[in-house]
Amino acid sequence: MISVTKTELVEMLAGKLDMPKAQVRRVVDAMVEGVSSTLVRGEKVQVSGLGTFEVRKRAARDGRNPQTGAKIVIPARNAVVFKAAKPLKEAVK
Repeated sequence: MISVTKTELVEMLAGKLDMPKAQVRRVVDAMVEGVSSTLVRGEKVQVSGLGTFEVRKRAARDGRNPQTGAKIVIPARNAVVFKAAKPLKEAVK
């Protein structure tokens, strides 16, 4: 699996938009902060053509310690989920 780092994303966008990397980095940071703060407030974030980010509650469940095999209880928690928009799904088919 190949992944793109934030630095690589900034470089890619700077080249595509013909903008300085520092300015693009501030835009990317602002977007991440905006998405994060919106999710913390319990709201969804929809980006047309990309998808929807939202927080879902995960119930507590039983699990096993992979090293010892002992039963453990995995506590309930909030999880960020992403649902891709149709154009993105079509693009990666």
